[in-house]
Amino acid sequence: MEHLKTFIDEDEGVGVVEIILILVVLISLVLIFKKQLTSLVNSIFKKIVSQSNSV
Repeated sequence: MEHLKTFIDEDEGVGVVEIILILVVLISLVLIFKKQLTSLVNSIFKKIVSQSNSV
């Protein structure tokens, strides 16, 4: 019974590690593609502004 309790306690830490790893991967992807993402967002905002002026 004690082994089961120990396993359950250890299993909770795995979720935290997985979340941290996912965050690290996402942050690194953003840093790698920062230039492309910035140009994409700028182009989207330019379209929004130009189309809102025509309305």
